[in-house]
Amino acid sequence: SIFLQLCFLLQAVPDAHCFFGLTSRDPVLTLTPNFEDSMRDLQQGQKVTPVDLCNMMVLQRKQKQQCRKVKGVAETLVRASQLSAVECQHQFQNERWNCSLGDYRKHILKKGFKETSFLYAISSAGIVHEISRACAKGIIDRCTCDESKDLENTETWRWGGCGDNIQFGMKFTRKFLHGGKRSEKDVRAQVDEHNSEAGIKVVKNRAKTKCKCHGVSGSCTVKTCWLQLSSFADVGSALKSKYEKSTQVIAFTNQAAAKSQLMKLRPGYPNTKHPLTEPEIVPLKKSELTYIEKSPNFCLNSTYSAGTSGRYCTKKDNCDSICCGSGYNVQKLIIQRPCFCKRSGVVNSSVKLVLRRRRSICANNIYIIQRFKVTAQ
Repeated sequence: SIFLQLCFLLQAVPDAHCFFGLTSRDPVLTLTPNFEDSMRDLQQGQKVTPVDLCNMMVLQRKQKQQCRKVKGVAETLVRASQLSAVECQHQFQNERWNCSLGDYRKHILKKGFKETSFLYAISSAGIVHEISRACAKGIIDRCTCDESKDLENTETWRWGGCGDNIQFGMKFTRKFLHGGKRSEKDVRAQVDEHNSEAGIKVVKNRAKTKCKCHGVSGSCTVKTCWLQLSSFADVGSALKSKYEKSTQVIAFTNQAAAKSQLMKLRPGYPNTKHPLTEPEIVPLKKSELTYIEKSPNFCLNSTYSAGTSGRYCTKKDNCDSICCGSGYNVQKLIIQRPCFCKRSGVVNSSVKLVLRRRRSICANNIYIIQRFKVTAQ
């Protein structure tokens, strides 16, 4: 059930906060301070309603109305937060910034880093993905299977192929995100909206049409098709690729339209300090991720990261990068576990299987702290 998944989320992702980064300044969809108390009541057999779930998330007024209004939306939003948080950590598990949760993420969402752009994109993608799937599964009241005009829905239902309703998922997500926005649109708000939309488009573009033939002796007298979303791991990989190719935004005022426009430096032009002109810049593509300011290196403990000291790494692969040049220690591990060996058809669990493993751990980066003249905490 959704309540068991909530407990799993708290155990698997310590200090979890459900951030969807829906405004230009605050992480809107976060767990309230009394979330753990509510979960404790749940474990004691107390009933937790969808309204309670909505109250556990910090939402704007319009978003809270959407959360409570339709059956199945509250639990779907919680699943979406879990999905995006776990996938983010999976994509960055071997990098300096490992998508750490809690206050670290809260502070990153208040800045305009590359990492912020990924958080906005993966969060909006998570909502689209889960809402679309929930429609197909009948979890949400006000939608059903995919309603694309080019698919044979009548036959799809007859043969049991229920498509993910990506159209409803995108419509709901855009409306939900719009409910958390500020009325004014500064550059930061435009960038956040752009990155959220990029996440939505990745889910849409990676959806595939699945078809099945029916007929006597393998003939295709009847062909039924339905829309199926890619796995969220595939969506996460696509967004990670866009993160790596993301460019810094340039706010350019279009004199003709009399409004600010998000642009990027044209490839091949040097990044000079003089006022940029139209030949030097090009519009951002809707599918691109963008950011405002350069990211910190995430080597040291700060408000954005716990640093990399003590992090595990892979020798001869990413230790030099993750450990920020401070070196790493190699630990030798001897692990004993029951091998459940069979002897004469009888399983013997008393026999121990001895495994020898090595793991690399980043050393204390004290010399980096001294180099930057920062006092170690």
